[in-house]
Amino acid sequence: MSTAASTRWGSRVRAQAAKVPPVSEYDALLLLSFGGPEGPDDVIPFLQNVTRGRGVPASRLAEVAEHYRAFGGVSPINAQNRALLDAVRGECARAGIDLPWYWGNRNWHPLLTDTLRRMRDDGVRRALALVTSAYGSYSSCRQYLEDIARARAEVGEDAPVVDKIRHFHDHPGFVEPHADAVRTALASLAQLGEARPRLIFTAHSIPERMNETSGPEGRRYSDQLAETARLVASAAAPELPYDLVWQSRSGPPRVRWLEPDVNDHLERLADAGVTAVAVSPIGFVSDHLEVVWDLDHEAAATAERLGLAYARAAAPGTDPRFVAMVRELVAERLAGQPRRRLGALPVWDACPAGCCAPAR
Repeated sequence: MSTAASTRWGSRVRAQAAKVPPVSEYDALLLLSFGGPEGPDDVIPFLQNVTRGRGVPASRLAEVAEHYRAFGGVSPINAQNRALLDAVRGECARAGIDLPWYWGNRNWHPLLTDTLRRMRDDGVRRALALVTSAYGSYSSCRQYLEDIARARAEVGEDAPVVDKIRHFHDHPGFVEPHADAVRTALASLAQLGEARPRLIFTAHSIPERMNETSGPEGRRYSDQLAETARLVASAAAPELPYDLVWQSRSGPPRVRWLEPDVNDHLERLADAGVTAVAVSPIGFVSDHLEVVWDLDHEAAATAERLGLAYARAAAPGTDPRFVAMVRELVAERLAGQPRRRLGALPVWDACPAGCCAPAR
């Protein structure tokens, strides 16, 4: 993309962030997600899309590609998004929210640009988008705004406007399914005789600099994760100690990322005499490949090597409470319904200009 084009869509991000439009302007809903390969031939092109412009060597792509090929070259995320779409369409229809749902991805088909082009052809003027990330940071929030602006620039001046739904890290429909999944994991450990395991919450690590630019104190990615961890732990097992750790780190070793890594933390817990762990991926809305590979494969293998009893809690997926949460978030913007929240950190509908700026 040319510098001029980049400036145009960057300006659109800032313009979009400036205000929240009247609710009557919305005539469609959009599920916006990361995307994933759906066959062996898709894996390398998908990874090239993910890492474009980041200077990731081909050898690293080949290494990550093996994670996907271990599952037949298919990421679970697209099937999970199809299931979520079916569920939220039915939920919204039952609530009288008579707007069409569309689906677009950042990195694989259906690509967002193609989806916006179809929406334009269907006569959509303004849509409200749910992004499959509960938290704020450059990669989990602002980059999606940039994706929207870039796709709109590619579609043209008649492309629909797309506004993003707020963060939902502390919504009961997100917290409660995570808490129930933790209870299930703890019950499985209790059957093994482990009465007091350590509770571990995980989320995707990001560079420390990205965390610093994700907002002032109290609005950072790590702050939101810490609040969700507290809320889930309080609901599921207030008597147990817990830790917030990180997973899925990538990038050059010289760049500092949020730590500790889940595998390193398991080593420390085993050295401290812990005998069992329940791991909850609160950073994620579904059990996609990073959850399955990093936790069910790598972290589970680390725990087995260390002699730790190990149980992994599920992500919300299509839990009815999570699906109802989507409908509630839509209703907040369409009908001005009050927010349901369990936390104390600020949330907002329109991101201020400069929020979550990319770290340079």
